[in-house]
Amino acid sequence: MKKSSTLKKSQTNWERLKTMPDKNIDLSEIPELTPQMFAQAIVRRGLEPRPNKLQLTLCIDRDVVDWFRKQGRGYQTQINTLLRAYMEAQK
Repeated sequence: MKKSSTLKKSQTNWERLKTMPDKNIDLSEIPELTPQMFAQAIVRRGLEPRPNKLQLTLCIDRDVVDWFRKQGRGYQTQINTLLRAYMEAQK
């Protein structure tokens, strides 16, 4: 059975966009970014880790850890991101 391609030719007029001045771009529908939005964002893989991380032992409820592990690879980074967002929101 032959696989059908899901890729379609873009209908975007890239040349028009390249020459469009920034002042003509409508940003009115873009919401302001909040720490909560960042906390819910997907963490990109392959970024260099921050060198100031500290390895420690932390007691967390089993169901919480299980839930994060089910999210897949990088769950510890997601936990760190959520803790950072909470910290920033409390400042």
